[in-house]
Amino acid sequence: MERFPFILQVTAKTAFLFILPQYNVSVPAADSETVHYHYGPKDLVTILFYVFITVILHAVVQEYILDKISKRLHLSKVKHSKFNESGQLVIFHLSSVVWCFYVVVTEGYLTNPRSLWEDYPHVYLPFQVKFFYLCQLAYWLHALPELYFQKVRKEEIPRQLQYICLYLVHIAGAYLLNLSRLGLLLLLLQYSTEFLFHTARLFYFADENNEKLFSAWAAVFGVTRLFILTLAVLAIGFGLARMENQAFDPEKGNFNTLLSTLGLCTVVCSAAWPVAFRSGWEGREEAIVPTGTPCLSVSLRFLGYHENGVVKAENGTSPRTKKLKSP
Repeated sequence: MERFPFILQVTAKTAFLFILPQYNVSVPAADSETVHYHYGPKDLVTILFYVFITVILHAVVQEYILDKISKRLHLSKVKHSKFNESGQLVIFHLSSVVWCFYVVVTEGYLTNPRSLWEDYPHVYLPFQVKFFYLCQLAYWLHALPELYFQKVRKEEIPRQLQYICLYLVHIAGAYLLNLSRLGLLLLLLQYSTEFLFHTARLFYFADENNEKLFSAWAAVFGVTRLFILTLAVLAIGFGLARMENQAFDPEKGNFNTLLSTLGLCTVVCSAAWPVAFRSGWEGREEAIVPTGTPCLSVSLRFLGYHENGVVKAENGTSPRTKKLKSP
């Protein structure tokens, strides 16, 4: 080992480029200096590394958890595909919610809403904030090749691409426009809703009588939409709009102009509903509950049985209606 110190130093620097966030700077604090980070082109290398890591983790979860559970449930091809999708997203959303909640609490963003726009632009990020964003971008980028690996049906690909691209645009936008604090809170709310929905979906696949969680999801969905829209308008429409540094200066990371604030508010408010409605409430087509009770029922679209208002069987054909014999 002592004969090759130079080689070890070179490989260590290369490894750090892939593993750890780059562009660290020392920021003066009250008592000492703290290390913060900003973004740059080298982030793409780190994101690429964690894309490969996420692909491996995805395969491990699929092989050792989801496949074993689905075999016991004896699911059809359509339900099997949806079960795998929800199973992967439940694990991802749960880990992201816990991680994101820890970050916003430790950084004080949850207890101090004014920090969402004060001292903008937030160019320098703590390690855990930047690393969270890099991992989030890596996950949603890994979802693109997974469409091929998972052999997703052609008719499902446009829906999946829209869903993935919406997340990539919003996460990358919050990261590049130095709105990381607001982005963390919005992701926390969004992921909490998605986690509840996909959990309800898994319980439904296990037993079609388990529909109570969908009612809970519908209630949480409305509350989180309200909070997302309120936070976006409060932070962007009122907070940033009233700050003195109204200028467009990409070198300093400042994008606080009237046009940009209006555009951001419009994008967040218009995308708040489509991102979540992708989960199966598009078109408001509902299935009749087997018991006939007037409770919130499950949409057939996310199961792949609904197309242009017609209930479809698993093989894509329309089921024949049975004629009732007269008594």
